[in-house]
Amino acid sequence: MMIEGDNPRVSRKVQANGQIKQMAEIASLSPAELDELKIVYPGMTNTSVLNTFREIRTKLVSGANKNNFVLMISSICHEGGGSFTALNMAAVFALDKTKTALLIDCNLYQPTADKLLGVEPDFGLTDYLVNPDLDVDDIIYASGIDRLRVIPVGSHIEGGAEYFTSERMCQFVLSVKERYPDRYIIIDAPPVGLSAEGKILAELSDYLVLVVPYGKVTEQQIQAGVSAAGEDKVSGIIFNN
Repeated sequence: MMIEGDNPRVSRKVQANGQIKQMAEIASLSPAELDELKIVYPGMTNTSVLNTFREIRTKLVSGANKNNFVLMISSICHEGGGSFTALNMAAVFALDKTKTALLIDCNLYQPTADKLLGVEPDFGLTDYLVNPDLDVDDIIYASGIDRLRVIPVGSHIEGGAEYFTSERMCQFVLSVKERYPDRYIIIDAPPVGLSAEGKILAELSDYLVLVVPYGKVTEQQIQAGVSAAGEDKVSGIIFNN
C-alpha cells in the first residue's frame, strides 16, 4: 500500500506549483477489474457512460472558473447510486493528466472506497479526526487508478455527526483543497435528506450533486433533499438507472 506525502515510502509526488509530476502508484487496475468495479476508463465499451461523466465534469469545472473545489455527491435515498457516482466522478477528474482527484469516503454506514485499495487500510478519516497524532498523509492511499487518491472511512463509524462538525474536520477539508490547486476533492456522503452527516458535509462542500434513482423516489423527496442541502449548494441532479 502506497501513501503520498512526506512518507519515505513515496519518492515522488505532485508539486504545489500546479505542474503534475509522476505520482507514486500501486499496480494499475486492469480494464477487466475496472469493468467489475463499474469504473469508467478510456477505451471502455460503454462510451456513453464515460462521455456522460466527462460532460458533468466539464460543466462543473466551467462553473467554477476552472478553480479546484470540494464536490459532495449524495443520493436522495439509501442505495440510490451515490457511491457509484462519486467514485466515477473522481475517476473522470483523474483522466485529465493535468489534474488529480481525491475521493473521501464519508459514507459511514455504507463505505465503498475500500474496494479500490485491495487491502485493509491502516487508518482512515475518522481515525484522523479522533487521533491528533495522525497526519493527513497517513490516511491518503493510492487507488490503482492514475492520479486518483482515496481516503477511506476509518474504524470509527459511530458518532459521525460529531466527527464532521469538529474544528479538525473543517481544517482537514481546507487543507486537502488548498494543498494542490490541481486537485479536485470528491466527497462520497450519506443521503443528505436522511442523515445529519449529509447536511453537515454539504456545509463543508463548495458544490453538491444529488443522485436520484430513476422511478424510486417522489418529487417531494427530491425537493426535501435539495432543501436539506441548501439550494445555493446544489449544482445539479443526476438521474441514475
